[in-house]
Amino acid sequence: MPEDKTATRSPAAHGASAGQRRPYRVTSFDVAAEAGVSQSTVSRALAGDPVVSEATRARVTEAAAKLNYHIDENAARLRTGKTGTLAVVVICRPGENIKDFNPFYYALLGSVCAAASRRGHETLVSFQDLPERLWGRYQEQRKADGIVVIGTSENREAWNYFHDLAQTDVTHGQTHLVCWGSPFDDLDWVRSDNDAGAALATGHLLDAGYTRIVCIASETSPQRQFKERYDGYAARMVEAGLKPRLVTIEEGHSREEQGRRAAAALIAAGESFDAIFAVCDELALGALHGLREAGVSVPETVGLVGFDGIRAGAHVSPPLTSIEPDFQAAGTMLVDRLLAMIAGKPVEKQRVPVSLLERGSSKR
Repeated sequence: MPEDKTATRSPAAHGASAGQRRPYRVTSFDVAAEAGVSQSTVSRALAGDPVVSEATRARVTEAAAKLNYHIDENAARLRTGKTGTLAVVVICRPGENIKDFNPFYYALLGSVCAAASRRGHETLVSFQDLPERLWGRYQEQRKADGIVVIGTSENREAWNYFHDLAQTDVTHGQTHLVCWGSPFDDLDWVRSDNDAGAALATGHLLDAGYTRIVCIASETSPQRQFKERYDGYAARMVEAGLKPRLVTIEEGHSREEQGRRAAAALIAAGESFDAIFAVCDELALGALHGLREAGVSVPETVGLVGFDGIRAGAHVSPPLTSIEPDFQAAGTMLVDRLLAMIAGKPVEKQRVPVSLLERGSSKR
């Protein structure tokens, strides 16, 4: 059993005189003697081995506490070959100011770190953007046992790098990597239930009395969830006997600017509409700005719903109705999937449940 805590015990107990008092490192053998069990039983009990009875485990734990004995986690990790750390890589757009980064990913990052902590793991967080700054050799350098990759899919070079990394072998086997937002389906991923969320948003607008609903999205964006959300919207419109209408975004701009431009183009086209479903909240916030510029009132004239549930949506006027993924579930799924991969256990790709945050932008 690895050792850690140095505790001073009575010198008489170890054959030393009072003048020879010195710190004594308590060992698992001392705990075994105190608890009346073998040293191997102490090791199994403190490691949580299910073969040890609860009564014995309690006796060992009590003895360890009495002697102020603690496991040396670093030594234990060396013995098992694990670091107890998970790397979290956040992909940004090259040159993007961190204050402009999509707040959705900050919320997701927090949920991943919290989930890792609940599972007894530390996290090592890195924000990466430019090609020369990309790095994911955490396993090879024994800095982490695996990687969670999240962030914008607009940075294709970064995703290509981590995609290639996931296909290669490292010293102790294949790189363990799970992602959110990947443009590649062959990576291990967790995603929102995009189809169900888009149908929920569209159904909410229909129930509110809107019928000429358009969708601001892209069918070709590397953000695969955009296409999934458009498909969910279109299917719900067809189910209601209505014609779907796509307003595409212009690449090369921020999401908010894309939303503003899409709303302006929609108004300029002169075709009647009374509601917008934008496939992410930043697009929706941009659309809200564009509608305001044109003097179009929300929600009286046009209803508006976004997707992602970012906090900023609650602080605009009117507050933005949105589809929110369960962030705690998202973090837990990503961490559990990665830990299962590290342990060599197969896990099905998962969808995170979503819910409707009904606010003022869709209430007539």
